[in-house]
Amino acid sequence: MHKVVVVGAGSWGTALAYVLDKNGHDVTLWSYHENEINKIAAAHENARYLSGVKLGEKMKFSANLNESMKDAEFIICAVPSRAVRETVEKFVPFVRSEAIIVNVSKGIEESSLLTLSDVIKDVLHDNEVAILSGPSHAEEVGRDIPTACVAAAENEVTAKKVQDLFMNENFRVYTNTDVIGIELGAAFKNIIALAAGMSDGLNFGDNTKAALMTRGISEIARLGVAMGGDVLTFNGLAGIGDLIVTCTSMHSRNRRAGILIGQGKSLDEAVKEVNMVVEGVNSARAAYLLCQKHNIEMPIVAEVNEILFHGKSARQAVMDLMKRDKKVEYKL
Repeated sequence: MHKVVVVGAGSWGTALAYVLDKNGHDVTLWSYHENEINKIAAAHENARYLSGVKLGEKMKFSANLNESMKDAEFIICAVPSRAVRETVEKFVPFVRSEAIIVNVSKGIEESSLLTLSDVIKDVLHDNEVAILSGPSHAEEVGRDIPTACVAAAENEVTAKKVQDLFMNENFRVYTNTDVIGIELGAAFKNIIALAAGMSDGLNFGDNTKAALMTRGISEIARLGVAMGGDVLTFNGLAGIGDLIVTCTSMHSRNRRAGILIGQGKSLDEAVKEVNMVVEGVNSARAAYLLCQKHNIEMPIVAEVNEILFHGKSARQAVMDLMKRDKKVEYKL
């Protein structure tokens, strides 16, 4: 049994707290919002973000960082990507240097273009940092539907510790040491999910979505390899696996936002209607800046940026992608 703190009581943080509690660990779910965490504690259910999933009677709930972090062996960072730095800075005084930080958020820090694990390392210099990623909707994890993820860390021993922490009969975890590849796959698949949603909103068919998905993973892999990732990683759970689930499921907030944009709604209107964080919006900006920095061609990412931030219609963007110069398929 390990003492674990899950930082962030959204849908994914709550689902992982549920898994960890079922695995017999001493779990505390922490939220910055005291009223919200008190409601969850009283009902042992996160009615707002994960309705219908009953949380274990032994699970603890807190808005007190000092109390929550005391003697914690693992800290699961499950806040939106834009809040990672600010949140980690809050727990600096309370974290033991021996604690392993596991980031489960997906995105890039737009201001610095750092991956989220590098953001955490920039704040916490002494702690081991790992990643948990893969095709995993919180709504299904909370219902014990079989799910597979990947735990990544530069140190294989650390990755295996995270694997052991989470793995059970319904939640299978593989290991990987390609941290940059895992993080880029996790962050940038949300951009392609926005595009796939736009295609659905335009009433295009399966052919169009399949083309967006396969060409999208090619773009992600192209940039990932340029940044030091292993091309094989993008064929795995945090690459094509996460892309498939995010582009095809109505659980995906990125796909849902894309559908609304494809139907003619503005970005602000779509995000408001989804009423949850749409990580692909921030990731789209970061990916575009990174492809310029590394001189990598990413036409789908470029067109998504044009739609989101420069008023281009989704229909016109698809037409412009279709009319590009002839290319060789397999060249990264």
